[in-house]
Parts: sequence; C-alpha cells; structure tokens
Amino acid sequence: MGSGDRRRGARDAGRACARAAVDLSGPAGGAAGPPVDPELVDALDVAPEPAVAAFFDVDGTLLRGASLYHLARGLYARGFFDARALVRFGRRQVVFRLRGVEDPAALQEARETALEFIRGRPVEELQRVSEEVVRAALATQLWPGTRALARMHVEEGQRVWLVTATPVEVAGTIARELGLTGALGTVAETRDGVYTGRLVGRVLHGPAKAEAVRALAEREGLDLARCAAYSDSANDLPMLELVGHPCAVNPDRRLRGVARERGWRVREYRSARRAWRLAAVTAGALGGLVVLAGAAGGAAARLRSRPSSRGR
Repeated sequence: MGSGDRRRGARDAGRACARAAVDLSGPAGGAAGPPVDPELVDALDVAPEPAVAAFFDVDGTLLRGASLYHLARGLYARGFFDARALVRFGRRQVVFRLRGVEDPAALQEARETALEFIRGRPVEELQRVSEEVVRAALATQLWPGTRALARMHVEEGQRVWLVTATPVEVAGTIARELGLTGALGTVAETRDGVYTGRLVGRVLHGPAKAEAVRALAEREGLDLARCAAYSDSANDLPMLELVGHPCAVNPDRRLRGVARERGWRVREYRSARRAWRLAAVTAGALGGLVVLAGAAGGAAARLRSRPSSRGR
C-alpha cells in the first residue's frame, strides 16, 4: 500500500469514526457545555467555551494497560470465548505494560480477533458487558492525574472527548462514567442490531485519530489552535501536532524526546516505586497466564482422551 493509499485510508477511517462518535452533550453545536459531576454543578460558575475542546487517548494515558484486554476478560467471564483466547489477549497486555509501546500490527490483530468473538451478538449485549467492565476498570486502573486533567477542562467549560482505538461502545461508556462530552473509537459494523464481524473503515489509530479529530472539529466548530490533546504514545503524534496545546502523559521514549525538543508539556504519573511494583505484578500475571494456558491445554487433552459415550 502506497503512502497516498494510507493517507486516504486514515482519512476515511477518521471520518467514519467521527460520524459514529458517541456524543453525550446533545445535538452538535447545541450543547451549553459538557455534562459534569452533580457535585460540581453548584461550584462551577464559568461560561462555556464552545470552540475549545480537549482530546484524550485512553490506553496508557487515562487507563493503565489496554482497555481491550479489560473487555476481553469481561467477555471471557461471560462465555464469549475460551481460556486459550484469553491467554492470547493477556500476553499482549503483558507486553504492552512492560514495553509501554503500542504495536499497531498487534492492535489490529487483537481487534480482528475481538470482532470474531462478537460476530452474531446483539449490540445491547456488548453494551451491558462494557458498562460492567468499565466500572470495574475505572475503580482500579484509572490514572488519577489524567482524570484530574480532564476534569480541569470540564471545569473551564470546555468539551472533553476520548479518542481511542478501543471499541466506541467501550470508549463511550468510559466517557459517560467520567462525565465527559463523548468519545471517538473504532466502529464495528452492525446490521439489525447485531454485529457482522467487520469494521466500519479501519481501526482508529495513528493518523486516523488526527483525521477523526479534524472531522469532529469541522462539525463542531472547534478552533484546533486553542484545543489540547493528551497521549502517552508517539503513534499519536499526528493528533498531538494538530492542536495548539499538546501534552505527553506517561510518554514512551520517542514521544518524550519529541516533547522535549518541541517544548511540549509532559505529565509523568508513574513513579519508580510503581514501576518496580508493576514489574512484579506483571511477572506474576505472566506466570498466571502460563498456568492458565497449561490448565486450558490439560483440560483439552483430558477431553480428547476421555472415552466417547458413543456406542455405549
């Protein structure tokens, strides 16, 4: 695929995701501001800024680890797929946590696998699972510092959008739980309320995120020079470069270098102590996955060796 085809693919994917964005603030252009926590209503006394918004990546920026893995655990617990598939998802989560770098090819593979699991399932069913999974993940995996940044924009009367490769159903639920304006995420095709197992466009990743933000800004009348964007990954440089106020949150090595060269803001919420604890937890998780894989394989072997009931 040539560079021109890649650009067109990113533009088409971004625009498709912008059209399917979960908007919790009401009709486009008609909202007085983003929804806020009821506790803040009396405390807020600011005029809305309809031309200003903040865009937040999710995995590694707002949540620790990969949101798709949290969804996979929830789907597994509800019988969507077997233990072997969960181990595959878990292995990617371990790599993500250890390296702190997104692998676009692995992300694409993971999402294609997820599409297989939800093919033929009702949209309402995945929405219910998403709500349960998101509440559990937010209770333990949310970066408090990033949440505070998002709330700061809300308190200033600005709209706050999540922009993520994770399924839009999950992203929308996260936005709703945190009282944000809405979310742009990867869109799975549906027909008559059931998933077909195909994507609408492509995964919302890299340049496609920037195109989605650009399309949303055109639709909502946003002034991107006054907007902010937050991410942990150099894969999101196209989105960060699109706004006037980029910020690197828990950045990977490449993004940290770019931020330093360009004088961008950097927010680091990982501590050395947390890094050591994370390494220990990850090692334990990896060991658990190995045990789980062995158990799954052993169970499968026992089933294969069990005498058939046929002919009895």
